[in-house]
Amino acid sequence: MTAPIVQRLGALPQECYFWSVHSGAEIDLLWIRGRRRWGFEFKRTSSPALGRSLMNSMEELKLQRAFVVHAGEATFPLHKQVTALAVKRLLNDLPVP
Repeated sequence: MTAPIVQRLGALPQECYFWSVHSGAEIDLLWIRGRRRWGFEFKRTSSPALGRSLMNSMEELKLQRAFVVHAGEATFPLHKQVTALAVKRLLNDLPVP
């Protein structure tokens, strides 16, 4: 699932990471380019919610943007820095840096 996002971002392999800590917070895809830090979480649900783990990860990693890629039909904001991104709309709705 990460390949289309990596291609859309034009990301290099050395810019892409999986990140987790013992407390349970994790980011499925962490993209870092210069000062830009974006996080991606992948969920099978069609109705994603903003979880504590993602908010903790955003704070810990100082993410500018985060995306929850989900199985639903629509892309919509979950928070001022977090977008629920429909997998069907991934290539249309994911901003190009």
